[in-house]
Amino acid sequence: MDRQQEFVLRTVEERDIRFIRLWFTDVLGMLKSVAIAPAELESAFAEGIGFDGSAIEGFTRVYEADMIAKPDPTTFQVLPWRGEQQGTARMFCDILTPDGEPSLADSRNVLKRALARASDKGFTFYTHPEVEFYLFNPPESDTGPLVPVDRGGYFDHVPRGSTHDFRRAAITMLESMGISVEFSHHEAGPGQNEIDLRYADALTTADNLMTFRTVVKEVALEQGVYASFMPKPMADQPGSGMHTHMSLFEGDRNAFHEPSSQYELSKVARQFIAGLLHHAAEITAVTNQYVNSYKRLWGGAEAPSFVSWGHNNRSALVRVPMYKPGKGNSSRIEYRGIDSAVNPYLAFAVLLAAGLKGVEEGYELPDETADDVWELTNTERRALGITPLPADLAEAIAIMERSELVAETLGEHVFDYVLRNKREEWEAYRAQVTPYELERFLPLL
Repeated sequence: MDRQQEFVLRTVEERDIRFIRLWFTDVLGMLKSVAIAPAELESAFAEGIGFDGSAIEGFTRVYEADMIAKPDPTTFQVLPWRGEQQGTARMFCDILTPDGEPSLADSRNVLKRALARASDKGFTFYTHPEVEFYLFNPPESDTGPLVPVDRGGYFDHVPRGSTHDFRRAAITMLESMGISVEFSHHEAGPGQNEIDLRYADALTTADNLMTFRTVVKEVALEQGVYASFMPKPMADQPGSGMHTHMSLFEGDRNAFHEPSSQYELSKVARQFIAGLLHHAAEITAVTNQYVNSYKRLWGGAEAPSFVSWGHNNRSALVRVPMYKPGKGNSSRIEYRGIDSAVNPYLAFAVLLAAGLKGVEEGYELPDETADDVWELTNTERRALGITPLPADLAEAIAIMERSELVAETLGEHVFDYVLRNKREEWEAYRAQVTPYELERFLPLL
């Protein structure tokens, strides 16, 4: 037994932890959980806990159902909302087959494989997400209108606003679990908030995001409100994105930094951006995985709809933030397409793969876009070589289906499942008769 496992066992005993929740994530990014008693911990570390994988979205077929969840002791944290006495803790798990091999259906393993490929090239991948979400008052009925908890706007300080208390409670809970928060504020939409997690390696960040969404939902329940990470819950208000800052490090050195170059961006950084742009349409079905995601992408309000990059240009898909002279480790790029409902393991894997492809193949970075891309005409965009992102989930699926990069990154099992699941989602959506159609056409036709 290693030192980290011994620490977990000692902490469970000292803090009177009665339940240990083993967490893992299905292919769609939904958190799954099974609870074990402290007496089962040593066995779980040694052998894992068996479960029926055929019951989990995207895992296995019925005739090959047996799977094993093996807890990662480095992810052990006590769950603060379960109380101090006779508490509950959690650990994330790696999913294995019965013969002990990593499961091809495990989202966490998809990201681990991508990070291992980067490590083979000498790189560590760091991410820093800005997570947006809405807070609503509980609806009076399932069909009742969405009522945001306030009417505030961007950076508004709402007097006695419930969102202040909410963000304070959520951040306190996150930090008690070892998840550092950098910023928090009211976002542009009524009841919309943003909490930014501090930079960490991509696997830690993905684990933190799964915890983050759970914490936000728990605090919302405690405060009698409803939290939603839906990309575009209201047609006339901004969507919820998850702008993600990224950088590659070689040891302690930021591989994106070069003091003498424009914006202090290194050749590696420029090639990484070129890779993101070149493969942006292919990865969109992963970074924006729901029908509703495209209402955000094409709904204005600074959501990026076109493939371009720019320095401090918030209409661009990839933005190079203001650099800090003399602070090379802060050099980074920001991918603005991704939304808050994403599976973070799969999204970080394809973003890393796209960027690294640019580095490996020496992609040439196109000219930056200084204009507001939304304000340009189609003719102007074509003249500048600016192409659109997929207009809807159906188009995103069709483009992803032809992508060798996404297939290789996700692995055949996850790739096929995502395509199959998203086709079903699109067909179900396409079959709906919407309130818009009834309101517009029923009186006329």
